[in-house]
Amino acid sequence: MKNDRYIVIVGCGRLGSHLANRLSIEGNSVVVIDNKESTFENLSLDFSGFRIEGDATRLSVLKEAKLGDADVLIATTREDNVNLMVAQVAHKLFAVPKVIARVFDPRREEMYKQLGVETICPTTVAAELFLIEASKGGKR
Repeated sequence: MKNDRYIVIVGCGRLGSHLANRLSIEGNSVVVIDNKESTFENLSLDFSGFRIEGDATRLSVLKEAKLGDADVLIATTREDNVNLMVAQVAHKLFAVPKVIARVFDPRREEMYKQLGVETICPTTVAAELFLIEASKGGKR
């Protein structure tokens, strides 16, 4: 599958690196930003994108990543506030067409949406899957 999107991923932990590896293999141009150089070890040998060590809440780092040229920004750090800040900056200042942020606290999902940020909440997704599986049986 050949794609030609330019995607910036903030956070290179388990989720960010997994997405970066997949999106790179699919033919996208991918830039990963993380403030810890050691996290880049999570990227596969097949990863053909760029790595930027730095704080993604700093405009200079986002400019270095050429965020203004991005088709998609995905914020995957473990910090809801960082993800929201980066997503808002991408949406408002850099006019990135598609902005997606991970948010752990389900109570914050609605606030993100009101700010124009698409969210994925692992807590909500996992809860829904558990409820589906729990409803399939278990009664004696």
